[in-house]
Amino acid sequence: MPASTWWKHGIVYQIYPRSFQDSNGDGVGDLRGIASRLDYLADLGIDAVWISPIYPSPMADFGYDVADYCGIHPLFGTMADFDHLIAEVHRRGLKLILDFVPNHSSDQHPWFVESRSSRSNPKRDWYIWRDPKPDGSPPNNWVSNFGGSAWQFDEASGQYYYHAFLREQPDLNWRNPELREAMHDVLRFWLDKGVDGFRVDVIWHLIKDAEFRDNPPNPAWHPGRPEIESLLQVYSNDQEEVHEVIAGMRRVLDDYQDRVLIGEIYLPTERLVTYYGKDLSGAHLPFNFQLIQTAWNARAIARLVDEYEAALPAGGWPNWVLGNHDQPRIAARIGAEQARVAAMLLLTLRGTPTMYYGDEIGLARVEIPPERVQDPWEKNEPGLGFNRDPARTPMQWDGSGHAGFSTAEPWLPLAPDHAATNVAALAADPRSILSLYRQLLALRRNTRALAIGTYRAVQTDGPVFAFSRMYGSDQALVVLNLSGEQTTATLGSAWDGLRVRLSTHLDRFGEEVGSEIALRPNEGVVLG
Repeated sequence: MPASTWWKHGIVYQIYPRSFQDSNGDGVGDLRGIASRLDYLADLGIDAVWISPIYPSPMADFGYDVADYCGIHPLFGTMADFDHLIAEVHRRGLKLILDFVPNHSSDQHPWFVESRSSRSNPKRDWYIWRDPKPDGSPPNNWVSNFGGSAWQFDEASGQYYYHAFLREQPDLNWRNPELREAMHDVLRFWLDKGVDGFRVDVIWHLIKDAEFRDNPPNPAWHPGRPEIESLLQVYSNDQEEVHEVIAGMRRVLDDYQDRVLIGEIYLPTERLVTYYGKDLSGAHLPFNFQLIQTAWNARAIARLVDEYEAALPAGGWPNWVLGNHDQPRIAARIGAEQARVAAMLLLTLRGTPTMYYGDEIGLARVEIPPERVQDPWEKNEPGLGFNRDPARTPMQWDGSGHAGFSTAEPWLPLAPDHAATNVAALAADPRSILSLYRQLLALRRNTRALAIGTYRAVQTDGPVFAFSRMYGSDQALVVLNLSGEQTTATLGSAWDGLRVRLSTHLDRFGEEVGSEIALRPNEGVVLG
């Protein structure tokens, strides 16, 4: 596909809909709330809005337990509200990406109700049912991602069903051709409404080992880590047959114009890149979470970028992510000062960047009192430090009592400093992190080298990571100090005469640079 394809040069912005904007005073965000903030997103400079699940759901896992793949949960509004939202998104020249959750449904989905009703029901094989072992124990040793056995016994039928997550989230059987076609019809339903693409939840889980063999123990696991890590996930995910399943989804999208298929995949780089598929017939963008998982230092980041670039298949388009609804926020991981450097890194690397709502105002970890914990993982495995609620707190729009998010008490707490850390306050500060994001997004949009240019590492020492971006005669050099100490980066005579186009400190514009540049603590610069 040409570099002009929208998802190659564009910036994706993830919204957790419960937490973006409440329009009806119930303390929970909704579709009309999102629609009311589209001007903010357009002015910010993003290109596509990705919305986490909005489907009817019992909310055991906050929408990732879907009870109807072709509906809207009343908490978020109506189908008319969705139609209004997509029309308003497109009117502003933006794109809309929906979350698609095909690995599992809710146990209240009509398909599972039928499947559970009897062993002879036509939809029995739409889910994964297995007989107990002779002693009545589960079919194998697989563990749920949220702790405990991944098998739930059904007394009525005498079999176990498999759930990679909560027991309320039974896994669908993607080896069944009727199930596949039903899910393809779901994709077509939303594509016909004008949706521009899908982010596919846990796409590497869709096919399991046909023999359901035990996973081997993980010798590196120790108590205090999540139970799921006690076993190596050799047989419960990332099976070779999954690529044919993804290719089937891709064929559905290819029947429509300019749609994108994004896959959520937490795998090492060498496995991640296989999800582009044979001859690029898989996901357009297998999500690359390496920046979330790597140590935050110049050498580690330089190494992972080089390894990722080298591993990409011919024609495969890279992508980068700093955070999402399942991970601690970037400012919580590396601090407020380095969060500015991280923003520059994300928006200047080659490939499609995905931003997470609130990162542009520097939202960090919001402590959740025990009585307000919502995350089912935290409730199942408390005290391990993996509560996802702190990354899902409401967007902070202004300094009012509920930060402009709602007229009611929000479903999760706000940051204690929300009177200062909010869009209105930061928009008025020309040196704020929000101002930095806006300038970075504008620079990327107006610089072909940054949007679609090639990537080349530039040799540096110490805490500095540097790289160049080139597109024809257009060039940019990015130099990042990933430490809290002042340093000097030696660039070499090839870069003499460049000028500062942007600093994370939002000063120095136009300053000429020679063969070396002095960087203040936690400073990044784009030169050109």
